[in-house]
Amino acid sequence: MSETFEFTVPVLVVGGGACGCIAALAAAKAGAEVLLIEQDERPMGSTGMSQGLICAAGTKAQAAHGIEDSAHTYFDDIMAKTKGQTDPVLARAIADHAGPTVDWMVEELDMPWELDTGFRPAYGNSTYRVHGWRGHGGQDMVDLLHRRLDDNGVDVMTEAKLVDVHADADGRITGVTIARPDGSHEAVGCDTLILACGGFAANHTMVAANMPEMAEARNNGHEGSQGTGIAVGGKVGAALGDMASYQGYAMLTEPQGMPVPPGVPIAGGILVNIEGKRFTNETDDIAGMVHPVLQQPGDYVWVIYDDRIEKDVDYIPEIIELNKLNAPRFADSEEEMAQVLGLPAQALAATLADARAAQAAGEADSFGRVWDGDLPPAPRFRALKVVGAIFHTQGGLQIDGNAQVLRPDGTRLPNLFAGGGAARSVSGPAHWGYLPAMGLATAVTFGRLAGEAAAKLALSREPA
Repeated sequence: MSETFEFTVPVLVVGGGACGCIAALAAAKAGAEVLLIEQDERPMGSTGMSQGLICAAGTKAQAAHGIEDSAHTYFDDIMAKTKGQTDPVLARAIADHAGPTVDWMVEELDMPWELDTGFRPAYGNSTYRVHGWRGHGGQDMVDLLHRRLDDNGVDVMTEAKLVDVHADADGRITGVTIARPDGSHEAVGCDTLILACGGFAANHTMVAANMPEMAEARNNGHEGSQGTGIAVGGKVGAALGDMASYQGYAMLTEPQGMPVPPGVPIAGGILVNIEGKRFTNETDDIAGMVHPVLQQPGDYVWVIYDDRIEKDVDYIPEIIELNKLNAPRFADSEEEMAQVLGLPAQALAATLADARAAQAAGEADSFGRVWDGDLPPAPRFRALKVVGAIFHTQGGLQIDGNAQVLRPDGTRLPNLFAGGGAARSVSGPAHWGYLPAMGLATAVTFGRLAGEAAAKLALSREPA
């Protein structure tokens, strides 16, 4: 059927975020000719809206800091966080390959990722394993990856939106149809197809159908996350998994629309509602904390921290930008803080006193938070107004350990691969299984696995 297409490529990648770029680079370095198509004029996607952080174990960066970690420990953490309800094959693939993928990015792609020692073990990670580019965020990652695509001779077609997929009777993908900004369509053939075109957090109908509790929540994901890859996979008979899974986030600043980094509550920050009361353990569930936030009176809450906590996170781009925007409110006393935030002074004072008493006694507070050596906020206080939101979905096309898409009976579709938001992740069936930096961990890991596997398959089909 190749004669029906304007041209045919061995490996076609859909999506120009982290997953798609890594897939394309991995395929190119394996010797395959690759074309990457991206729907936006400037690639961004969910990666561009992230902190650019990757959760990985057994890396050379960890070893350089004396951090002992392993794929086995990482796997155990994933299974514990997801209560054993994630796909163990995918969890094993992430545990085994995320670390080598980060090392590959550093060594083969000259990407400056290092261990973020400011991101303390929390929310399911038992040790320091979050990696990033210090002082840079997700859009910087996307831009750098596209420079690497250019360095490696990978063709990129922007403003090219996937609208249809073509397959034979056996489910083998023969090509795709893409739409251009002027309304024209092009048919492109391929030997293998990698779907890395995001999840469905911006598709209200899909969100309402799969996670109705988030139907009215604000979406802080990319507007292009419309579930395109999932729809394409469904057309050729792909299975789906964990469609009710997502990363919620409880601390999206209002009105700036920037996330407060997890390091703020980890180091001692607290959330209080408009009644001046705490309502959750801020260190228990980074994704699930969105639900108690959404249940509070009014449509916002406050993150209260202090100058000491600020010093722990002042290198993070979001904090730098929020400070440039004069977003934090300041106060030199509890009474002033209550006045500045419009909170009942007596209730706020009692809230802070309870937290300090629990920390001083070395006991869990009434919300189950164990403070250990961390201190609740003290003057000079800082506060940010925040709302709950959905960031990205964690369910999608069922894949195997090599990122090849599966049918409901467990057999592989002949030449279809997926990763990132288009594929099932390792966060289990709901919001509570998400580990910090797991979104990009699955993106780059399954992206690399998909790229290598697709290249191998494509090369094997070339005539001798």
